[in-house]
This record gives sequence, C-alpha cells and structure tokens, in this order.
Amino acid sequence: MHNNYYFLRQLAPALTRQLAGFKVVTCFSQEKDELVIGLTNGTTEFWLKAQLSATFPALALPDTFHRARANSVDLLPDLLGRTVADVSVFPHDRVLRFAFADGATLLLKLYGIRPNAVFRAAPDAAVELFHQRFTADATLAPALPATPLAHTDPLKRYPALGDLPPRYLRAHGYDTADAAEREQLVANVVARLESPTEYYLVSVEGRTRLSLLPVGHIEQTLPADPVAALRAFVPMVLSRRAYETELKQLRQTLERRAEEATNSASQAQQRLHALEHGASYRQTADLIMAHLHEIPTGAAQADLFDFYQDQVRTVKLKPTETPQRTAQNLYRKAKNQQIETRQLQERIERRETEAFWCLERLEELASLTDLRALRTWRKQHALEPETKAKVATELPFKVFEDSGFTILVGRNAQNNDLLTQRYAHKDDLWLHAKDVTGSHVVIRHRAGQTVPDPVVERAAQLAAWYSRRKNDSLCPVTVTPKKFVRKPKGAVAGSVVVERERVVLVEPVNPFERNS
Repeated sequence: MHNNYYFLRQLAPALTRQLAGFKVVTCFSQEKDELVIGLTNGTTEFWLKAQLSATFPALALPDTFHRARANSVDLLPDLLGRTVADVSVFPHDRVLRFAFADGATLLLKLYGIRPNAVFRAAPDAAVELFHQRFTADATLAPALPATPLAHTDPLKRYPALGDLPPRYLRAHGYDTADAAEREQLVANVVARLESPTEYYLVSVEGRTRLSLLPVGHIEQTLPADPVAALRAFVPMVLSRRAYETELKQLRQTLERRAEEATNSASQAQQRLHALEHGASYRQTADLIMAHLHEIPTGAAQADLFDFYQDQVRTVKLKPTETPQRTAQNLYRKAKNQQIETRQLQERIERRETEAFWCLERLEELASLTDLRALRTWRKQHALEPETKAKVATELPFKVFEDSGFTILVGRNAQNNDLLTQRYAHKDDLWLHAKDVTGSHVVIRHRAGQTVPDPVVERAAQLAAWYSRRKNDSLCPVTVTPKKFVRKPKGAVAGSVVVERERVVLVEPVNPFERNS
C-alpha cells in the first residue's frame, strides 16, 4: 500500500511538515526511470527519489544521497530554486502534488504501470514530462467530486481501497456476514485506514508489502510515521528484489555449467571408449608393414590377417601412395591418438570435477539469505555477473565471458593484428588453430588467478571453430602466453611466429552458442 491513496493521504501532510520552506537545489537522474530531487532549508537537507518504473513505482526518502560523478544528467532545470509551500494528494487517487510558493507544481503519478512526474512552472506554462511517451499526463488533474457509488456490496463503494483491505475483511468474516455486518466491517476498516495507529511490513503471496492493516505474514510493526515507514520499506524491497534476481541468475549459471560439464565428460567418455575398443592407427600400420609383400601396387584395399584379433580384416589404402607411406601416416596419427587419449582422460576428470563443484555450490545457495552474503559468496567463487554486453561496446572483437574470464576473438586478418599487437597483454593467453588460417583468440589475464582448464578448453574450441579446421572432427590448437607471440617485420596481416607453445586437441564448436 505504499502507493495507495490512504497511505498517501498520511504521507502528504507529513511531507508538508517536513518540507514547507525548503528550496530545491538539485534535480537529476543517474539510473533509468529515476528522478532525484535534493532540497534544503539552509541547515538541513532532504532527498526525494522517485522510482518511476512500471515494475516497482515508489517514492524513496533516503537520509542522504551521493550523486555519481559520471552517468548522471540534470533534469527539470526550471524546478531549481523554488520553495515548497505544501504537499497534497489527489482525492482517491495515487498522485502526490508538490505546490511551490510561486505557483509552480510537481505531480508524482505513482500508478502501477504508467508512473510519471509532471512539472508545470506556472499555471499557464507548458508541461514537462519525465516519461514523455505518456502525453496524456500533460492534462493530469484531480477528478471532479463524484456521487458516492451505489452498490449492494459496500466494499465496492471504495475503489481506492486496493487489494489488501478486501483481503483483511475476508479474513475477518466479510464473506459470511449479513448486509448490516458488512456495512459495519467496511466502515471500521475505512476509519482505520484514514487514521492508522501503526503500519506493518508484511509478506503476502511471497511479496513484501507496506500495509495499514495486519494482513498476511507480519514481519515488522512500525509507528504510524509515513516518512519513517517509506525509509524502512523501500530499501528492504529493493534489496530483496535484487537478491531474488541475482540468486536466480546464479542458480541458472551453475545449473548450465553443471549440465555442460556433465555432457562434455559424457562425450569424452564415448570418444575414449571408441578409441580403446576400436582398431587403433598403430595396429593398422603394423598390419600393413607386416604384410607389405602381399599388398598389390595401387590397391585401394587389402584383406590382411589381423594377428591382434586373430582374424582376416579389410584395410583401406590409398592407390596414389605406397603402403609404406600409408603406414607412416598412420603411425603419425597414432601419436596424435595417444595425445588425444591422454587429453580425453584429463578432460573427463576435469569436467566431472567441475560438475561436482557446481552441484556443491548449488547446495550452498540455500544458506545465502541476504544480498550482501550472496554477493560476497559470489565474489569468493569468481561467479560475478557477466559483463559481455558492456565489454562488447568497448572492444571491436567478438567477446565471450566464461567463469569471470573475458575471451576475445579476432574477426579478420587486420582485426587479428589489432587484437594481438595492440590489445593483448603479455600475460594473456593466446590461442590459434595450428597450421591453418583462423582467428586469433585471447583470454584476458586476471591478476593472481590461473586460467582454469575448462576455460582454456572452451577458448580453444572457439579458435578451432573460427578457423579453416571448422569442419574437422578434432583440431589441434596452439596455446601460449602472449609474450611468446611476435609478428615478423614485413609479415602480412595476422601472420605471427610462436616461440613456445603447447597443443590441445578439441572439437571445433562454439560452446557458448551450443549451451545458450
């Protein structure tokens, strides 16, 4: 009921007592849908912060307010210097009217889906709207006195009650009462709303509400001081809304990472099983070398006795190359296969560990019951909110965020040069698909933190995806600190020399699109 007429009719005279004779000294906004007004009487300051968003319109009354040095803009310049005469409320409406000594007015329209601020410097002056799209608010005025509604249900004669008073009445037998009892019940509630003795912070259907009646789950009882009530209620609701939003985002992030890690481990296990239970490149090469004298020149295939399996096996060959050459290539592939097997085993262990870590963190979320604890915990575990959109507006590269690390991907040869030569720091990790053209990829260094292997793996997948090896089943990717990458004098755009490297084998894929 923080915007309800019956609360505003208590708030208006309280603001008049507080602000009569105060002068407006500043008016600005530094967040979307926010109007901040600072007033003083020469010795005391008073702040009004009107939050004019459709999701939660409210008038906050902070004790102090510190204007940001950047990203704030002055508003309503004609309001400055004007002295408050009184504050009133439109009859049976949700509009506060600030009247100034020289005839200017400021209306704060606190409607649920169309809140606004309307300033008029003089009765015949043009109107300034905070939300200019609500043009009808230029003629906002108190409704004409209406004839009391004639209705058999006395509850419906008071359209300004809102939703909490009817809930209170029904909890006190309104639905089963006879006509005379209903009349008395409604009359008692209206009298209580017009002269409350205390306010309540309550929880109704999971929402924190300010109420003039004891309804729902009562969390706190407050003296009937509307200014103090707003100062207690608005920060509490905003903190809880932020907590619920960030908790939901954290839960989704951890669930997504756990699912991705589990799927990655499963895929690696399938690939490892196929390698361990299928005929290896080395075995095939051994067969070719053992049966060289039986293989006709230019044959496309040969039936050879497999002494590993104790049976005849058909081996495919290339008619354009000698069997010895084919065996040599297979031995080379076998070496890569050994590397792949080792990396698959490491990946399985790593991704299973990551999935288990995420599940443990998900269990811990239940113990984080307030915003401060949640943000401290999030920082401790490097789970800060993604800032991809912000970084993307500042950098001319493809930008990805992974576990708090920023991954930059070059867009073309000239852009690769810009990324590697101008933006990359010596301690950043630099990645590139081995022996083919492709995008340069950089993982930004974070002081005191080693880049986790899963982050390196996903960055390597990006390097493979944005390369000529995009359609290969596996791609070797160079990984090295940027300090070991240099551009030779006179080299073409995007060309570099890597002085020290390690190579990882990954599936070419964009993991961020696949899991989005």
